[in-house]
Amino acid sequence: MRVIFMGTPDFAVGTLQAIARAGYEIVLVVSQPDKPKGRGNVMQAPPVKEAAMALGIEVYQPRRVRMPECVEHLREYRPDMIVVAAFGQILPPEILAMPRYGCINVHASLLPKYRGAAPIQWAVINGEQVSGVTIQRMAEGIDTGDMIAKVEVPLAADETGGSLFERLAEVGAGLCVDTMAQIEAGNAVYTPQREEDATHVGMIHKQLGKINWKQPAQNIERLVRGLNPWPSAYTALNGRILKIWSAAVLPGGNTDEAGCVVESDGRTLIVQTGEGRLSLREVQLEGKKRMGIDAFLRGCEVPTGTYLG
Repeated sequence: MRVIFMGTPDFAVGTLQAIARAGYEIVLVVSQPDKPKGRGNVMQAPPVKEAAMALGIEVYQPRRVRMPECVEHLREYRPDMIVVAAFGQILPPEILAMPRYGCINVHASLLPKYRGAAPIQWAVINGEQVSGVTIQRMAEGIDTGDMIAKVEVPLAADETGGSLFERLAEVGAGLCVDTMAQIEAGNAVYTPQREEDATHVGMIHKQLGKINWKQPAQNIERLVRGLNPWPSAYTALNGRILKIWSAAVLPGGNTDEAGCVVESDGRTLIVQTGEGRLSLREVQLEGKKRMGIDAFLRGCEVPTGTYLG
């Protein structure tokens, strides 16, 4: 079976490699264009491109895959199936109809819940107990196609966006290969999504990480985990950005003091929130490295009564 693979970030790398290991003929990998990164704005290839080059597979990086010349370029490879995993562009009808086995997508949620971008981070932020991966047959709507296979993944109490990302990437890779075999053998079952159960989530942006201390401690702690490692939750301390990488929820306190440091003894730093308190465990002051709260307090005095944000 001739396969075109479309993906861009780390999440998609394992799926590409799993398809290659399974012996499928990957005739082309399509990825987003290289982008400048870092202080020097050095052009950097997306992870999927690097993985494809390591496998010796041709890479194509169109700025807009829906352009007629891009569609015709893909048609030249005569794909039997197109596999998509976190590609980052919407496919036009001409591409969706191109392969005889259709286009399938590796989506990091249990559809129809969490259609759209960043379902992994939002599952943690929203306090979900279970997430998972869905393999779906792609349609013109965003994540609206029929479901073919699902695997549930329970979230740990200390789950972060990064840890769930890695777990779902691994699960998705194996599930994708299994589903491809079922489709080729004619054994796949296609289940329509219930539109009334659908929810949509938006993209993650840096501003989302700004902590509102009037929120309950539980909500803030989930935000901290969901945005770890990117873009991270943050607040302000004496005019400098303080990233918070790990925290624990404590009960009690006066909600009128939201954002106030209510305990700072050189080993602990506890902040009042709109409901409950938050004990900061790992932080990073602007221009400094990440460190445990005891090490941080040895080098930075934060008296009780200090307001964050």
